[in-house]
Amino acid sequence: MYRYDTFDQAIVDARVDEFRDQVERRLSGALSEDQFKPLRLMNGLYLQLHAYMLRVAVPYGTLNSGQLRVLADIARRYDRGYGHFTTRQNLQYNWIQLKDAPEILAELAKVEMHAIQTSGNCIRNISSDQYAGAAADEVTDPRPWAELLRQWSTFHPEFTYLPRKFKIAVIAAAEDRAAMRLHDIGIEIVSRDGEIGARIFAGGGMGRTPMIAHEVAEFVPIDDLLSYLEACLRVYNRYGRRDNIYKARIKILLHEIGADEYRRQVEEEFAAVKALGIDPPKAEFDRIAAFFAPPAFENGLPDTIDRTDPDFALWVDQNVVAHKQAGYAIATVSLKPAGGIPGDATAEQMEVVADLAERYSFDELRVTHAQNLVLPHVAKRDLYAVWQALNDAGLAEANLDLIGDIIACPGLDYCSLANARSIPLAQKISRRFADPARQRDLGELKLKISGCINACGHHHAGHIGILGVDRKGVENYQLLLGGSGAEDVSLAKLTGPGFDEDGVVDAIERVTDLYVSRREDGERFVDTYRRLGMEPFKEAIYARS
Repeated sequence: MYRYDTFDQAIVDARVDEFRDQVERRLSGALSEDQFKPLRLMNGLYLQLHAYMLRVAVPYGTLNSGQLRVLADIARRYDRGYGHFTTRQNLQYNWIQLKDAPEILAELAKVEMHAIQTSGNCIRNISSDQYAGAAADEVTDPRPWAELLRQWSTFHPEFTYLPRKFKIAVIAAAEDRAAMRLHDIGIEIVSRDGEIGARIFAGGGMGRTPMIAHEVAEFVPIDDLLSYLEACLRVYNRYGRRDNIYKARIKILLHEIGADEYRRQVEEEFAAVKALGIDPPKAEFDRIAAFFAPPAFENGLPDTIDRTDPDFALWVDQNVVAHKQAGYAIATVSLKPAGGIPGDATAEQMEVVADLAERYSFDELRVTHAQNLVLPHVAKRDLYAVWQALNDAGLAEANLDLIGDIIACPGLDYCSLANARSIPLAQKISRRFADPARQRDLGELKLKISGCINACGHHHAGHIGILGVDRKGVENYQLLLGGSGAEDVSLAKLTGPGFDEDGVVDAIERVTDLYVSRREDGERFVDTYRRLGMEPFKEAIYARS
């Protein structure tokens, strides 16, 4: 993984010193909240319902054991003993005191971490495939390009005050594990006739007006990537709707002028930008790429797994996937126990995962956009020991991509923008479907919950999505079906009138019962929905409501 040079470290240290002074002035009354707000947001600090929330960047979801241990220590010393992993591969602390924020940033800076550009109308944390560098199906490791984009976008003078926040995802496999086409810009690194390049998508996003990104370039030579993205951002920065916050995202620009016109303007801008020579020399890219060289894998390791323990075998079948290196595997650590809070991990659990990463995964781990953790490089011979340690820590739930693997935002328990609570609902659903055999029988079923229209829980991309709304002062939950954030990307559709908390859990039960009764061999829930259409599900949902 990438390591800071003196320039990187100096930037982060200077930001800490700057923010320390800003906080002191706020606490003394020299700065009003209105004056302080844009300054704290530049440092990832939000004021929520009960306390400050600090969002820590985890670039493209990659971190090491030392960093995770510091995150655990901060949770224990400055929060309430846990952290919350988010759908942007970041970590949030929900109970921060303002006076402690500068010291937390200083602690993060010691391990090459920060909260820069985790908020504001700028380019946010670059996200990527959580299996990058390990996946058997990838064209190449996309993280060197993600790191290049991180460096390009950090404090970019032209894009610090965009019309709206801007999200970029980079993948390098046909299977999309990062919801790439639901980003403002999505990048798929591909190989064509032996040459590496990128397919570029623009105009995706969820929130109030969900849209799937349009392909704007079939193949951009990889050496032109930065220039092309610079052109994409310039067109958006020029024409994005700063007059209306609800129409300020790039997806609205593409909707209003059309993908063809946007593409034409980008190509025109690209010709001008390319002449500026902003693409890095090969030596600089090679310097970055060297940090992502494969670890020192052993050759000749056994490629079989002892499945004698049935509980371990279930975990392997559900949470372990193929690695590009023989004798190794990728193991997902579920943060979704039955009745738990999706994405939450205690300080002690983070330390357990850090220890496992150091001992068994070449000191590397990942955060997923589905709010789980990943040990990317585990020898198959060590999987049982890893599982035992996870099991002891309450982290061995075998539910990856099943109905228990719920994505949920913090909702009204924390967020000042939310209309309804997400966490208690997620807990009720996970308890209702807690039976592991039932989850496996239902198969791949991605359920996602948002507490408001901003869609931080990705409800539009759920096979089953739930949106919390305010109905005359009462929390109400709308049910959506048929979404996907994967390579078969689609947007979920509203079924009809909403429900109270218990009612929506019952509705999900009726939806899954219909699926089981009508599915054909090999069909996932979303496949059956697409074949049958909405009406049979709608009839089942509302027949007894």
